[in-house]
Amino acid sequence: MFTFLSGRLCLDLTTTLQVRHHDRPRETLTAPGDVRSWLERSGLVAGVEVDAAGLERVRRLREAVHDAARAVMEHREPDPADVALLNRTACHPPLTPVLADGAVRHHGDLDQALSTLARDAIDLLAGPAAGRVRQCAHPDCTRLFLDASHAGRRRWCGMTACGNKAKSAAYRRRRSP
Repeated sequence: MFTFLSGRLCLDLTTTLQVRHHDRPRETLTAPGDVRSWLERSGLVAGVEVDAAGLERVRRLREAVHDAARAVMEHREPDPADVALLNRTACHPPLTPVLADGAVRHHGDLDQALSTLARDAIDLLAGPAAGRVRQCAHPDCTRLFLDASHAGRRRWCGMTACGNKAKSAAYRRRRSP
């Protein structure tokens, strides 16, 4: 249900609304439990309490991150309302890292989880990697990702899904009479 291959958690959050270019995009955060599941599966934090208002806050942050990232990709200034939401959300303390059993775990509540995601977005969109944010080139995918390739020419969000599909379709087109 959730995929984590964008290269940054803030961009992975944007993929929770899928096929954005269709008339009816597919929402994967339909209930508070979906947010809890996404936070746990992302490795960010486990056991966070989320209610209906929290679900809406996550969706608003997701859209602000998406729209701001698209603006940066298109060499435009992000909407001031999106920037204000990112900054307001980042004002809360981030999740607290804890060393446990030789690994880092994070503790905190929803405000802290959202702050951590907003800080990641701010760092990405105002940092040196901002010019490496891309949208998948597959026509059925609207996933944003960070192009960390050496040449900076990555086109697909992932080869196992979109890249292989696109290359197979192109091969079939070339081979058909």
